[in-house]
Amino acid sequence: MKKSLFLATAVAASALLAACGGGDAASGDTRDSIRAVGSSTVYPFAKAVSEAFAKSYPDFKSPIIESTGTGGGMKLFCAGVGAENPDITNASRRMKKSEFDDCQANGVKEIVEIQVGLDGIALASAKGGIDMNLTPEIVYKALAAKPFGKDQTAKTWKDVDPSLPDAPILVYGPPSTSGTRDALKELILEAGCKTDAETKALKETDEDKFKQICTEVRSDGAYVDAGENDNLIVQKIEANPKALGIFGYSYLEENADKLQGLTVNGVEPTYENISSFAYPGARPLFIYVKKAHLAAIPGLKEFVGEWPKMWGKGGPLAKIGLVASPDDVMAKSADAATNFTPLNGDDLK
Repeated sequence: MKKSLFLATAVAASALLAACGGGDAASGDTRDSIRAVGSSTVYPFAKAVSEAFAKSYPDFKSPIIESTGTGGGMKLFCAGVGAENPDITNASRRMKKSEFDDCQANGVKEIVEIQVGLDGIALASAKGGIDMNLTPEIVYKALAAKPFGKDQTAKTWKDVDPSLPDAPILVYGPPSTSGTRDALKELILEAGCKTDAETKALKETDEDKFKQICTEVRSDGAYVDAGENDNLIVQKIEANPKALGIFGYSYLEENADKLQGLTVNGVEPTYENISSFAYPGARPLFIYVKKAHLAAIPGLKEFVGEWPKMWGKGGPLAKIGLVASPDDVMAKSADAATNFTPLNGDDLK
């Protein structure tokens, strides 16, 4: 791309963002760089795509990628269109119906949903540290504020299950704003909670109470909210062989020399087991793109177009821990990254 064409694109971006209602071309309230927010799990993949984009398109400015957590990213993304609002939000869970409705109410009318791959919620410890075969029921009983509606009394893993080590329960995990925390609730905690028939029945009769009993995490120090920096969780469990950490599989893969993944239902958190959904903590990862910004932000279309080049099995993102989506999902995602068909929110939860 010629520099003159880049400058012309930037000028056009000023006018388009002003037309979107969120930028003032006269005051220079515009952007000539892509801004993405959201999931700490998707963050390393988005950074890798950003680096590839910068090499492929040197005349565009490097994208700004922020790790705000999935929930925080959705709030920023749905605040409106225009220069002061991000173009993309990365998510380690699917957009909620309530978030979609917030977007619509704030003028973010056309949202493109792209599944970029799969990940797993890994439970891990330091290499040579505490090792257990976990189940959703064990994790739920250990971490719930009120397991099955009763007082939480477990201090050690042995208190939860006699076959487990007599070691204090200490788990470093994601905060409530994180998509990883949402996935932990849905895939592990709720599954463990439903092993009790009476509690399971609550979902039909009193969903609010069900959510409270099944997904509220204890706050007595056994579960430690380690913030949105998953590398900090890695450091914490590396320093304490009796501690567990919860984060995306990619961080386990990246630190395989320091950490060991724990089995859940006898299944290890590996690429193959996540790809086949044999591992109970497998989940999809997404990016959401503002269609109104595609023509306004220089390089946004090209940046989105870099994702399909990198997300295949054996591709650059797989080398840093991303698990490729099934072929049919990958094809649908590649189409979304090319044709930018807006998301219909009717099937969101």
